[in-house]
Amino acid sequence: MTAEAVILKMESSSSLPDWAFPPPQGYVAEDLDHIPDLPAHTELIDGSLVFVSPQQRFHQNVIFGLHRALADAASDPLQVCQEMTVKLGPKQRPEPDLIVLGPEAPSDEGVTCYQAKDVILAVEVVSPDSEVRDRKRKPTLYAEAGIPHFWRIEKAGALPVVYVYEIDPATGVYVGTGVHHDRLKLTVPFDLDIDLTTLGGRRK
Repeated sequence: MTAEAVILKMESSSSLPDWAFPPPQGYVAEDLDHIPDLPAHTELIDGSLVFVSPQQRFHQNVIFGLHRALADAASDPLQVCQEMTVKLGPKQRPEPDLIVLGPEAPSDEGVTCYQAKDVILAVEVVSPDSEVRDRKRKPTLYAEAGIPHFWRIEKAGALPVVYVYEIDPATGVYVGTGVHHDRLKLTVPFDLDIDLTTLGGRRK
């Protein structure tokens, strides 16, 4: 490397925040509460910080519509939350697009994340930049942490398709229980009946 390249690299590095240089052992879940000026919706997966790219309108429409539908269907004391991280392990603190909290979840307004035991359902709406995480890594982490229900939502044309999974207590892994295109009608984790054609921002 030339002297000029070394100088440019040093100047570039000096302009980056300290958290851009992770500790040798990686970050731990509690670090997300203490890193200054961390971008919103930053996740921790396998000790590494994961940053969220700008989302498509479809993604936001589905989250908004599904949040409202779940809140209408879930009875007290269940809670529906978005934009909240979940601590799954020492180096795992992802932020599902939506979570449904069980009756034992804390209701303190100062809570910055929930524990895996608080969550009965985690939902991920797949984006182009998150396909591998949402289809493979995150479901594995959620299952290993014991979250009993997981939904993965994909875009098909202009409409959402919901892939529903439930944990198998014998193996500790998720088992697919259905693929839902136009209507999501379930009895677990609670009774619900959702017209999926209304969630993508426009009807068929």
